[in-house]
Amino acid sequence: VIEAAKEAPKEAAKDAPKEPSKQAVAEAVKISEAAAKQAVLEREMGAKITARLAVLRRERAARQLRHKRVATRAPAAHGATAMELSHALHWSYEGEGGPMRWGKMNPAWNKCDSGDRRSPIDIRDGIKVQLEAVNFDYKPAHFNVVDNGHTIQVNLGPGNYITVMGRMYELVQLHFHRPSEERVNGRGFSMVAHLVHKDVDGKLAVVAVLMDEGNAQALVQTVWNNLPLEKNAPVFPSALMDLNQILPEHREYYTYMGSLTTPPCSEGVLWIVLKEPIQVSTQQIGIFGRLYQMNARPIQMQSVR
Repeated sequence: VIEAAKEAPKEAAKDAPKEPSKQAVAEAVKISEAAAKQAVLEREMGAKITARLAVLRRERAARQLRHKRVATRAPAAHGATAMELSHALHWSYEGEGGPMRWGKMNPAWNKCDSGDRRSPIDIRDGIKVQLEAVNFDYKPAHFNVVDNGHTIQVNLGPGNYITVMGRMYELVQLHFHRPSEERVNGRGFSMVAHLVHKDVDGKLAVVAVLMDEGNAQALVQTVWNNLPLEKNAPVFPSALMDLNQILPEHREYYTYMGSLTTPPCSEGVLWIVLKEPIQVSTQQIGIFGRLYQMNARPIQMQSVR
């Protein structure tokens, strides 16, 4: 009996739960703090988007009212033609101001209908050649974010360049489309970022970075964290943006001559479509989708390209 009593404390000590180590406690605290911080960011982002959506609804209602007044008043007062009425419409991706009517809304936009090198296209049946690598010379730069009524656009400070086919182009801005405007062998992508560059002669080169659903993307999140609350009211963050963050690891590409994918649909644009897509999270796609559910021009005829 005495021996059994002596052994009992040892067994109890063995079965007692161990105290967590200081490292484990620190890790748990760190994880908890990170989760709390992320929750706060998500709530703030949700509030910003809700406020922005309210503004967009008010603006859309006001625009529809203006269009209705023009349609009912102008013909009686001035005998307005269908063309004159269309000029009063704001171009968009659906309805009366949609892509099928862009070329008729403004004479300066006639290339949207009549151009023979329109973009975007379904990239297929191309000529396989060994293309010169694009030299990306991107450095951290100041930026601002603006909602221009058609997409979220990031305007970049000077100093970011690409060199391709013997020409140097400076990065001017990037913007987003959902879903991707480009297709590759019939396949579309969740989103695309268009990085717009211009050379000293004013010629444009657009790098298209395709986006698949997957992990969160750091640069995209930086843009979303600085979404403006008002249309055409830029946000000027104090931080710098490094555009290298949005480029895929492998930078092989398709290339063709095309046009802008929005009015005035100007042609003579060098398109560089990177083959490897990057990943963006479901949440990041959803945030953009709450502002612009669909802002992609339909696929255009490939013609002789």
